[in-house]
Amino acid sequence: MSINDIKNMQRRIGVTDDGFWGPKSIAACQAHLRKLMPAKHPWPKSDQANLTKFYGKPGDESQLATIGVEGLGILYDGKPVRAIRCHQKVAISLKRVLTAISKGPHKAVLGEYAGCFNNRPMRGGSLPSLHARGAAVDLDPDHNGNGTSWPTRAIMPLEVMEEFAKEGWLAAGAFWGRDSMHLQATQ
Repeated sequence: MSINDIKNMQRRIGVTDDGFWGPKSIAACQAHLRKLMPAKHPWPKSDQANLTKFYGKPGDESQLATIGVEGLGILYDGKPVRAIRCHQKVAISLKRVLTAISKGPHKAVLGEYAGCFNNRPMRGGSLPSLHARGAAVDLDPDHNGNGTSWPTRAIMPLEVMEEFAKEGWLAAGAFWGRDSMHLQATQ
């Protein structure tokens, strides 16, 4: 993001718009997103015990639902996506978020969809990824990769993160400072 983009975002989250993304901006951004989340958080904590209790075993395809997304502008490798398989508990929420994004000024991120359900471990580890439960989605990986610092290098719009936050989803970029393509249904 440009310095002006960062300054605009700082104004949006209520901190001094100096263009420096440091501890105060990070904390304010996280607080801003948490304020948008439902009062009663709908998703589990991200430890394996809570994830298994809520979502079931990773890789269990019987827990998946298919949501229709035709017409939302979602593309995978340049080809239209008609349906997404995700955990049945996140299906309605994910559909609402994707629909809202498709109607907004940042709908272009949907043109770079990179997946939801994928029965695999976390990158660089052995524990199951949230993708193995169908409770995470990746958008625009070319500009928001795992090793790319957000928002100084990665460009995931705060407004996209806000749409997910309204449904209680965690935006990795804002909460981890990297991997801003990744959004997950956890606390």
